[in-house]
Order: sequence, then structure tokens, then C-alpha cells
Amino acid sequence: MGPYGLNKSSLRAPVARVRGLGSAKDGTGHFITQRVTALALVPLLLWFVIGVISHIGVPHYTFKAWLGGIVPATLMVLTLVTTFWHAALGLAVVVEDYVHHEMLKLALLVLVRLGCVGFAVLGVVSVIKIAVSN
Repeated sequence: MGPYGLNKSSLRAPVARVRGLGSAKDGTGHFITQRVTALALVPLLLWFVIGVISHIGVPHYTFKAWLGGIVPATLMVLTLVTTFWHAALGLAVVVEDYVHHEMLKLALLVLVRLGCVGFAVLGVVSVIKIAVSN
């Protein structure tokens, strides 16, 4: 018996209950990626909001001409990809934390990933279409 009434066997990890349902090495990368995408979204969304506000009241073709430029189109694609990547990471955490039925969890994770990829591709193709039509 050690100090405070603890013995060595009570301090060991419960090896018999570990099932291998996940990787202990994946969480840090996920955490860092989510923080990096959030940090990248700050200037991108600031640019987007300022760009949209500065074009309030202008004709539609003027806004399309602005968004079709090489720099705004590139920044818009970066904004879309980063936004949906960040959303996929965040929604995956919510599903993993709050959905306890394994098949439903898997289905929702696939649905979240496909939805975010689909909307990102839709947005990128739309920006490319605007840029090419100018």
C-alpha cells in the first residue's frame, strides 16, 4: 500500500476494457486542423463581408465582374473550401460526441462529409463559372 491508500494495481489503466474504438493519435491533429481553419477564416470572412458591403447597391453585373476577377475569385474559393472543411470537422465532433448508436453515427459522419464536400464543390464550380463568364 502506497501513500494515501493507493496501490500500484489501482493506478494502472483498465486494459481489459479498452476496445480499440478510435485512435489516441488522431485527436491532436483534428484539434489543430480545426483551429488553423478557424484562424484562416478570420481574414477570409472579413474580406468577404467587406467586399459584399462595399458592393451594396451596385448593379448585378458589377458585382459579378468584381467576383470574377482573379484575386477575388481565388479568395472566394479559399473561403468556401476553408469554411466547409471547418464545418465538416466541427460537425464530425458533434456527431461523435452525441450520437451513441454506431451505425447511425457512421451514417451521419458519411452524410456530413459528403454534404460538406458537395457544397464546397458546388460553390467552387459556381465561382469558376462566374470567373469564366467575365
